[in-house]
Amino acid sequence: MSEEFVSEPIEPVAGTFDTAGMTRGEPGLPGRFVWRQQEYAVAEVLRTWKESGPCKSGGPEQYLRKHWFKIRTDNGLEMTMYFERQARTKRQAKNRWWLYTINKPQ
Repeated sequence: MSEEFVSEPIEPVAGTFDTAGMTRGEPGLPGRFVWRQQEYAVAEVLRTWKESGPCKSGGPEQYLRKHWFKIRTDNGLEMTMYFERQARTKRQAKNRWWLYTINKPQ
């Protein structure tokens, strides 16, 4: 497989979120999402991890910034996606889910 850098927002399909994750205070991974006008379904979660960063106002605190997910879709693609805890800008407030990379079979 060859990994391709994407870094584009995805649109979760309403009603498909993992509610179990939400009860733990984590984002609910969408079971289906749209990227480049094509719908994908999550078949398997391969790995999850979290990313922290320093306080943006200069304090000593560390804050959770992103939740990462390595998934396999129902058509066999492996994708890395993440959820941003805080939107980058007010204009991008709806863009919280991002597709980071996609592994395509060669």
